[in-house]
Amino acid sequence: MVQNRPYTTVILAMSADGKIADFKRSPARFGSDVDKAHLEQQIAAADAVLLGAGTLCAYGTTRTISQPILLQHRQQEGKTNQPIHIVTTQSGNLNPEIKFFQQGITRWLLTTTVGAQSWQGRSEFDQILVFETPTGKIDPIAALKYLAPLGIARLAVLGGGALVASLLESNLIDELWLTVCPLILGGVNSPTPVDGQGFMSQLAPRLELLEVKTINQEVFLHYRLQQPID
Repeated sequence: MVQNRPYTTVILAMSADGKIADFKRSPARFGSDVDKAHLEQQIAAADAVLLGAGTLCAYGTTRTISQPILLQHRQQEGKTNQPIHIVTTQSGNLNPEIKFFQQGITRWLLTTTVGAQSWQGRSEFDQILVFETPTGKIDPIAALKYLAPLGIARLAVLGGGALVASLLESNLIDELWLTVCPLILGGVNSPTPVDGQGFMSQLAPRLELLEVKTINQEVFLHYRLQQPID
């Protein structure tokens, strides 16, 4: 387990067949109002939110906290109304005209040297974080280790599947909240909670089921990652 990093929780809604979007990668708006409130509650417990560029481009915005009771709790804990929202992208290819850049939040960019070039000297992001491997990919271990001393103790990950896969591969996820929604999307090209190459079954990350809640037609699954034995 990687030490000295934020406690990291993935929160995703998926179809009954395990898809987080349709084959066109349209914004996934199939979660109920209960699921949206659940997501907001998880975000309110976090010091920062991490989301991939694909997820941001699909929606154009990020989820913010609006429930007065959640805002009140954050204020009582001495936190800002909204957590920091960190967008991760290898290329830095984001549209500065999307509504995300008008939302009343603190925005950080996690990218590579190449990805940072087009955003240097601009005002859209409050911080630009560059952590990359020798092959020019984002280094998630170095990035999360950097966040912890900044007071980011809890990190909420909102997708997409490629980001979750990279974090799982580096053993950087502690918990998952998966909402199973009552529809079937199908499609070989429809994204799942964990994309990428996948894991061989004997090496796959193992989960411990902490909680199951059924509300109306949705099932809320709460898992903890079992840590590998050294």
